[in-house]
Amino acid sequence: MNELRSNFEPGSTRWAVRRAQWLAMGIKEEDFHKPKIAVVNSSSGLSVCYQHLDDISRKVQQAIRDAGGLPFEIRTVAPSDFVTSAGRKARYLMPSRDLLVNDVEVQVEGAELDGMVLLASCDKTTPGQLMAAGRLNIPSIVLACGYQLGGHCGGKDVDIEDLYNGVGTYKSGQISLQDLTDMSCAAIKGPGVCAGLATANSMHCLAEALGMALPGNAPIRAGGERLSDYAVQVGQAIVRLIQQDLRPRQILTKASIQNGIRIAQALGLSVNTVRHLTAIAIESRIEMDVVAEYEALSKDAVQITQVRPNGPHRIEMLDAAGGVRGAMKQLASKLDLSTMTVTGKTLGENLAEAPAPDERVIRPLSNPFRNEPGLIIIRGNLAPDGAVVKLSAVPTSVRRFEGVAKVFEDEDKAIAGLSDGSIQKGQAIILRHMGPKGGPGTVFACSFMAALVGAGLSSGVAVLTDGELSGLNSGITVGQIMPEAAEGGPLAVVADGDRIAIDLTAETIELMITEKELATRLAEWKPRTLPAEYGWLAQYAQLVQPLSKGAVLGDRSRR
Repeated sequence: MNELRSNFEPGSTRWAVRRAQWLAMGIKEEDFHKPKIAVVNSSSGLSVCYQHLDDISRKVQQAIRDAGGLPFEIRTVAPSDFVTSAGRKARYLMPSRDLLVNDVEVQVEGAELDGMVLLASCDKTTPGQLMAAGRLNIPSIVLACGYQLGGHCGGKDVDIEDLYNGVGTYKSGQISLQDLTDMSCAAIKGPGVCAGLATANSMHCLAEALGMALPGNAPIRAGGERLSDYAVQVGQAIVRLIQQDLRPRQILTKASIQNGIRIAQALGLSVNTVRHLTAIAIESRIEMDVVAEYEALSKDAVQITQVRPNGPHRIEMLDAAGGVRGAMKQLASKLDLSTMTVTGKTLGENLAEAPAPDERVIRPLSNPFRNEPGLIIIRGNLAPDGAVVKLSAVPTSVRRFEGVAKVFEDEDKAIAGLSDGSIQKGQAIILRHMGPKGGPGTVFACSFMAALVGAGLSSGVAVLTDGELSGLNSGITVGQIMPEAAEGGPLAVVADGDRIAIDLTAETIELMITEKELATRLAEWKPRTLPAEYGWLAQYAQLVQPLSKGAVLGDRSRR
C-alpha cells in the first residue's frame, strides 16, 4: 500500500494542504495511508432511476472501510432518459454520457484517488462510467443498481414500456386520456431503471459480460436484498483490485468487447450498445472496428432469450433464470473464456462456479428461440458506414420492406402525422438531422417509434433515423444510420416519394435511385444552418465525432 499514488510525499505542498483539509473533515490520521477510493454516485432527486442510490452508496462506503479502504463519495451528472429528455427535444441526453466521463476524470484524476466503484443506473451512466474506467485506467468496478418493477392497471400487468407505447394508442384515439393517466399511476412501482431490455438494463448486462461487474450482478432488482449484498461485495472487491493492481485495460480488451457483442446479439440488447461499445473501446485504447465486429459475429449468432420488448418474458424472469451469467454459461463455446474479470479470475473460472440457468427462459445454443442474431448491421447506398437493426424486436414474418419515403426533420411533426392520418402503411418514415452533430446532441427519435407501435402501425411502416432510439422500441426500425445527415450522408438527400428497400436477410438498405442521381444530389447538398446554440450543446457540436466512432468527444486519432 506504500506504493499508492495517493500517498503524497510528506512535506510537499499537496501533502500539507490535503492533510489540513482531511483533518478538518474529521478523517483520522491512521486512515491517511489507506487506499483512497471514489464511490461515483450519479444520484438525483429528479428521477426514480436514482432514488435508491444514496442508500447503496452508504453500504458500499461502509464495506470499503471494513475492508481497509478510505471511501470518498463523488457526485456526477445524473441524466434520466424520461426526465432529462424534456428540454430541447432531448438533445442533452447523448451529450450527458460524455459530460459524465469528463466529470469523473476531473474529480478522480484531479484528486489522484486509487480506485473507483461506479454506481450504474440509467441509460447514459453505465457506458459513461465504463468509458471513464477505460480512460483513467485505475482499478475500477461497476455496480449495476437494478431495474424497477411495474404494476397492474385494468386487470393487466403494466410497466414503462406499456405506458410509452400507450401514448401512440391515445394519439390514435384507441384509448382515452383517463386510460393513459391510469396507466401512468401504475407503470412504476419502485426505484431503478426501466423494466425490459432497454438501454439501461442492456448496459448493466454488458458491464458484467465485459468483466467489469461481479458475476450475477445483472439484471438485478433495485431495492432488493440481493442488491444490498452486492453493494457489500463490491466494497470488498475494490480493495482487492487495488491490492492486486488489476486495471480496466487488463479487463477491457478486444476479446472482452467481442464477448459483449456476443451477449448483445444473443439477448437482443438495445441498438445503442453499438455506439456505446465503440466508445468504450476507444476510451480503453483498443484498436478495433466495433461495427465490423458486430457484422462478423452475427454470422453464427442466435437468440437464446425473448425478454420484452423482444418477446413475452419480463426482466425479472431473466433475473430469476440466471441473468447474463446464465446466458454466458449457455454461450461459453462462443466466448473467449480467458478474459480477465474484476473477480481476479478469468471468465471461464467464474462460469465454472455459476449455477445452470433455467432453460425455459435462457435456452441452450442447440435450441434457441430464434436462429438469427438479435442485433444486425445493415449497409447499402443509404447507409454506407452501416446502420443498426434490433432484429429481435422485428416479427419473423417481416424480413423485407419496400416503401415510399416521407421525410421529417422534427419528431413532433412526425407524431402529429399519426393523428392527422398523413402517415400510412407502406411508408418509410425518415427522421433525420437528429444525430450527434445534427441536433446538435442526439434527438430522442424513439418517442415517435413508441407512438407508432401504440397506433398499431409498426408492422407496416419502417422508421429510418440518425437520431437516438430506445431499447424499448420494436418494429421495423433502422437506427444509427451512418454517416448521419448533418455530415452529408445519403440520408440527407432522401426526398418525399423516393422508394426505399430494406432486406434484413441480406442485411441491405437501398435508396432506389440511380448511382448518378445519388451522386448529383450529394454534390448539390449543402449543410443546413443549425439553430443558434449556446452552452454545453454548442461545445458538444464542436467536439463530437461521428457515430461510427461512438460519438466520443475530440480527435482520438493521435492517441
